[in-house]
Amino acid sequence: MPVQPTYDERGLVPCIVQDATTDVVLMLAWMNAEALQRTRDTGAVHFWSRSRRVQWKKGETSGNTLAVVEIRIDCDLDAVLVRARPAGPTCHTGATGCFFHRDGVDETDDGPPPPILHRLAAVIEARRSATAAGSYTKSLLDAGMPKILAKIAEEHGELAAELPAGEDSKVIHETADLVFHVMVGLAARDIPIEAVLAELERRFGTSGHVEKAQRT
Repeated sequence: MPVQPTYDERGLVPCIVQDATTDVVLMLAWMNAEALQRTRDTGAVHFWSRSRRVQWKKGETSGNTLAVVEIRIDCDLDAVLVRARPAGPTCHTGATGCFFHRDGVDETDDGPPPPILHRLAAVIEARRSATAAGSYTKSLLDAGMPKILAKIAEEHGELAAELPAGEDSKVIHETADLVFHVMVGLAARDIPIEAVLAELERRFGTSGHVEKAQRT
Protein backbone atom coordinates (compact mmCIF):
# COMPACT_ATOMS: atom_id res chain seq x y z
CA MET A 1 0.00 0.00 0.00
CA PRO A 2 1.42 3.44 -0.90
CA VAL A 3 2.75 5.50 1.99
CA GLN A 4 0.32 8.15 3.23
CA PRO A 5 1.04 11.10 5.53
CA THR A 6 -0.30 11.24 9.07
CA TYR A 7 -2.66 14.18 9.53
CA ASP A 8 -2.92 16.11 12.80
CA GLU A 9 -6.05 16.52 14.91
CA ARG A 10 -7.30 19.15 12.44
CA GLY A 11 -6.84 16.77 9.53
CA LEU A 12 -3.87 18.77 8.21
CA VAL A 13 -0.25 18.14 7.30
CA PRO A 14 2.40 20.82 6.55
CA CYS A 15 3.59 20.95 2.96
CA ILE A 16 6.93 22.40 1.88
CA VAL A 17 7.28 23.41 -1.76
CA GLN A 18 10.71 23.32 -3.38
CA ASP A 19 11.69 24.53 -6.84
CA ALA A 20 12.50 21.36 -8.77
CA THR A 21 15.03 23.18 -10.95
CA THR A 22 16.95 25.30 -8.44
CA ASP A 23 16.20 23.33 -5.22
CA VAL A 24 15.29 26.61 -3.50
CA VAL A 25 12.58 26.24 -0.84
CA LEU A 26 9.67 28.40 -1.98
CA MET A 27 6.90 28.21 0.60
CA LEU A 28 5.13 26.29 3.34
CA ALA A 29 1.38 25.77 3.51
CA TRP A 30 -1.11 23.17 4.71
CA MET A 31 -2.82 20.26 3.02
CA ASN A 32 -5.66 18.01 4.04
CA ALA A 33 -6.29 14.64 2.39
CA GLU A 34 -8.44 16.20 -0.33
CA ALA A 35 -5.85 18.85 -1.21
CA LEU A 36 -3.13 16.21 -1.47
CA GLN A 37 -5.31 14.03 -3.68
CA ARG A 38 -6.19 16.97 -5.92
CA THR A 39 -2.48 17.72 -6.19
CA ARG A 40 -1.80 14.13 -7.24
CA ASP A 41 -4.71 13.99 -9.67
CA THR A 42 -4.23 17.34 -11.41
CA GLY A 43 -0.47 17.86 -11.27
CA ALA A 44 -1.09 21.34 -9.86
CA VAL A 45 -0.41 22.07 -6.19
CA HIS A 46 -3.51 22.51 -4.01
CA PHE A 47 -3.73 23.51 -0.35
CA TRP A 48 -6.25 23.90 2.44
CA SER A 49 -6.75 27.48 3.61
CA ARG A 50 -6.95 27.56 7.40
CA SER A 51 -8.32 31.12 7.42
CA ARG A 52 -10.93 30.73 4.66
CA ARG A 53 -11.52 27.04 5.35
CA VAL A 54 -11.59 26.13 1.66
CA GLN A 55 -9.54 24.14 -0.81
CA TRP A 56 -7.46 26.35 -3.08
CA LYS A 57 -5.23 25.85 -6.07
CA LYS A 58 -1.96 27.76 -5.85
CA GLY A 59 -2.07 30.50 -8.48
CA GLU A 60 -5.79 30.19 -9.20
CA THR A 61 -6.13 33.99 -9.14
CA SER A 62 -2.57 35.20 -9.79
CA GLY A 63 -1.67 32.65 -12.45
CA ASN A 64 1.50 31.79 -10.51
CA THR A 65 0.80 28.08 -10.39
CA LEU A 66 3.04 25.26 -9.22
CA ALA A 67 3.40 22.27 -11.55
CA VAL A 68 4.16 19.09 -9.64
CA VAL A 69 7.34 17.19 -10.45
CA GLU A 70 7.49 14.91 -7.43
CA ILE A 71 5.80 14.41 -4.06
CA ARG A 72 7.69 13.03 -1.06
CA ILE A 73 6.70 12.26 2.52
CA ASP A 74 9.17 12.54 5.39
CA CYS A 75 10.46 9.75 7.66
CA ASP A 76 7.89 10.45 10.41
CA LEU A 77 5.06 10.67 7.86
CA ASP A 78 4.06 14.07 9.26
CA ALA A 79 5.27 16.42 6.52
CA VAL A 80 4.96 16.56 2.73
CA LEU A 81 7.55 17.86 0.27
CA VAL A 82 6.39 18.88 -3.19
CA ARG A 83 9.04 19.52 -5.82
CA ALA A 84 7.46 21.76 -8.43
CA ARG A 85 8.11 24.09 -11.32
CA PRO A 86 6.75 27.57 -10.52
CA ALA A 87 5.05 29.69 -13.18
CA GLY A 88 6.13 33.03 -11.74
CA PRO A 89 6.72 34.30 -8.20
CA THR A 90 5.48 31.96 -5.48
CA CYS A 91 5.03 34.42 -2.61
CA HIS A 92 1.92 36.62 -2.48
CA THR A 93 4.28 39.60 -1.99
CA GLY A 94 5.67 39.07 -5.48
CA ALA A 95 8.93 37.59 -4.22
CA THR A 96 10.32 34.43 -5.78
CA GLY A 97 9.81 32.57 -2.52
CA CYS A 98 8.48 33.26 0.95
CA PHE A 99 11.70 32.83 2.95
CA PHE A 100 13.23 36.27 2.47
CA HIS A 101 13.56 37.30 6.15
CA ARG A 102 17.00 36.52 7.59
CA ASP A 103 17.02 35.44 11.23
CA GLY A 104 18.46 38.10 13.52
CA VAL A 105 18.81 40.67 10.73
CA ASP A 106 16.50 43.66 10.28
CA GLU A 107 16.38 43.42 6.50
CA THR A 108 15.04 41.27 3.72
CA ASP A 109 16.63 39.87 0.59
CA ASP A 110 15.65 37.73 -2.38
CA GLY A 111 15.68 34.55 -0.31
CA PRO A 112 18.18 31.69 -0.38
CA PRO A 113 20.41 31.99 -3.44
CA PRO A 114 19.85 29.59 -6.33
CA PRO A 115 22.65 27.24 -7.43
CA ILE A 116 25.75 28.84 -8.91
CA LEU A 117 24.93 28.01 -12.55
CA HIS A 118 21.62 29.87 -12.28
CA ARG A 119 23.35 32.84 -10.67
CA LEU A 120 26.01 32.82 -13.37
CA ALA A 121 23.35 32.70 -16.09
CA ALA A 122 21.63 35.69 -14.48
CA VAL A 123 24.89 37.66 -14.40
CA ILE A 124 25.60 36.86 -18.07
CA GLU A 125 22.09 38.01 -18.99
CA ALA A 126 22.54 41.22 -17.00
CA ARG A 127 25.77 41.98 -18.86
CA ARG A 128 23.78 42.46 -22.08
CA SER A 129 23.04 46.00 -20.92
CA ALA A 130 26.67 46.75 -19.99
CA THR A 131 29.33 48.26 -22.24
CA ALA A 132 31.90 46.15 -24.03
CA ALA A 133 34.64 48.33 -22.57
CA GLY A 134 33.52 47.55 -19.04
CA SER A 135 32.44 43.92 -19.43
CA TYR A 136 34.32 40.98 -20.92
CA THR A 137 31.04 39.08 -21.23
CA LYS A 138 29.44 41.95 -23.14
CA SER A 139 32.43 42.10 -25.49
CA LEU A 140 31.96 38.40 -26.30
CA LEU A 141 28.23 38.81 -26.90
CA ASP A 142 28.84 41.83 -29.13
CA ALA A 143 31.54 40.00 -31.10
CA GLY A 144 29.11 37.21 -31.85
CA MET A 145 29.32 33.47 -32.27
CA PRO A 146 32.68 33.26 -34.12
CA LYS A 147 34.48 34.88 -31.17
CA ILE A 148 32.55 32.81 -28.63
CA LEU A 149 33.31 29.58 -30.50
CA ALA A 150 36.99 30.50 -30.69
CA LYS A 151 37.09 30.99 -26.91
CA ILE A 152 35.27 27.70 -26.29
CA ALA A 153 37.79 25.90 -28.52
CA GLU A 154 40.66 27.64 -26.72
CA GLU A 155 39.37 26.74 -23.26
CA HIS A 156 38.62 23.18 -24.38
CA GLY A 157 42.21 22.81 -25.56
CA GLU A 158 43.59 24.17 -22.30
CA LEU A 159 41.43 21.79 -20.26
CA ALA A 160 42.41 18.85 -22.46
CA ALA A 161 46.07 19.70 -21.89
CA GLU A 162 45.70 19.81 -18.09
CA LEU A 163 43.23 16.98 -17.53
CA PRO A 164 45.56 13.97 -17.98
CA ALA A 165 48.21 14.95 -15.44
CA GLY A 166 47.90 18.63 -14.58
CA GLU A 167 47.59 19.95 -11.05
CA ASP A 168 44.08 19.70 -9.64
CA SER A 169 43.88 23.47 -9.23
CA LYS A 170 44.66 24.00 -12.92
CA VAL A 171 42.11 21.39 -14.02
CA ILE A 172 39.48 23.08 -11.86
CA HIS A 173 40.41 26.52 -13.21
CA GLU A 174 40.24 25.43 -16.85
CA THR A 175 36.97 23.58 -16.28
CA ALA A 176 35.42 26.73 -14.82
CA ASP A 177 36.68 28.75 -17.81
CA LEU A 178 35.15 26.28 -20.26
CA VAL A 179 31.80 26.17 -18.44
CA PHE A 180 31.63 29.96 -18.39
CA HIS A 181 32.29 30.35 -22.11
CA VAL A 182 29.80 27.60 -22.99
CA MET A 183 27.20 29.46 -20.94
CA VAL A 184 27.97 32.67 -22.82
CA GLY A 185 27.35 30.70 -26.02
CA LEU A 186 24.03 29.47 -24.66
CA ALA A 187 23.07 33.05 -23.78
CA ALA A 188 23.94 34.17 -27.30
CA ARG A 189 21.49 31.53 -28.56
CA ASP A 190 18.89 32.47 -25.91
CA ILE A 191 18.97 28.92 -24.56
CA PRO A 192 18.37 28.95 -20.78
CA ILE A 193 20.58 26.87 -18.51
CA GLU A 194 17.36 25.32 -17.16
CA ALA A 195 16.89 23.60 -20.53
CA VAL A 196 20.31 21.97 -20.29
CA LEU A 197 19.70 20.88 -16.70
CA ALA A 198 16.32 19.47 -17.69
CA GLU A 199 17.99 17.43 -20.41
CA LEU A 200 20.53 16.08 -17.92
CA GLU A 201 17.67 15.21 -15.56
CA ARG A 202 15.87 13.43 -18.40
CA ARG A 203 18.91 11.23 -18.97
CA PHE A 204 19.08 10.01 -15.37
CA GLY A 205 18.35 6.30 -15.17
CA THR A 206 19.16 5.77 -18.84
CA SER A 207 22.28 3.91 -19.91
CA GLY A 208 24.76 6.10 -21.76
CA HIS A 209 24.91 3.51 -24.53
CA VAL A 210 21.12 3.51 -24.85
CA GLU A 211 20.89 7.30 -24.81
CA LYS A 212 23.56 7.60 -27.51
CA ALA A 213 21.85 4.96 -29.66
CA GLN A 214 18.58 6.88 -29.42
CA ARG A 215 20.27 9.91 -31.01
CA THR A 216 21.61 7.98 -34.02
